[in-house]
Amino acid sequence: MSDTPLNRRPISRVILLSGPSGSGKSSLAEHSGLPVLQLDDFYKDGDDPTLPQLPDGGGPDWDSPLSWHAEQALAAIRALAFEGWAEVPVYSIPDNGRSGSRLLLLDGAAGFVAEGIFAAELVRRCQAEGLLGDALCLRNKPSTTAWRRFRRDVREGRKSVPYLVRRGVRLMRAERGIVARQVELGSYACSGVEAGRRIAAVARQLPAELV
Repeated sequence: MSDTPLNRRPISRVILLSGPSGSGKSSLAEHSGLPVLQLDDFYKDGDDPTLPQLPDGGGPDWDSPLSWHAEQALAAIRALAFEGWAEVPVYSIPDNGRSGSRLLLLDGAAGFVAEGIFAAELVRRCQAEGLLGDALCLRNKPSTTAWRRFRRDVREGRKSVPYLVRRGVRLMRAERGIVARQVELGSYACSGVEAGRRIAAVARQLPAELV
């Protein structure tokens, strides 16, 4: 997917949905009624030598923006916004790597949700290119997010339970800082209920904006 000329008007705009891991991004995106681009599928493979490492020697730092392919994610957003389709990777978290790819079609939708913990990293660039419909960051109590994240990760068998506990404690302590950074990058912090209302409002407005 190549860069698209800046003088072209998009046929769809992206709603970037960020927030700490476990904040409810995937569920909200799924229930939005809009096509969804899962940005976590752009993680680097576990054997990628450029993966950032945790300072305590605990392995890759999967919560660092350096652990994913931001340029590839942006290219997919551009393709969806201008062409209405994109071939996107499918990532297996238990296997720490890509397991294939799939075709994501907008089917005429004037907006789509791109959700992931690094979505806020793309706010300024999408805004500058005229691709942005809205940028939201889900905010909960850190303890609520931690419990949701732990239940999800255990249910899906993402990592060993000791690893999930260590990561959960670290992320719970860091959550307020994570949200603050995403707001600094241009996202609006809000509850899931408010985010749902904003997504619905943007979806109603988009067709008229793109005429």
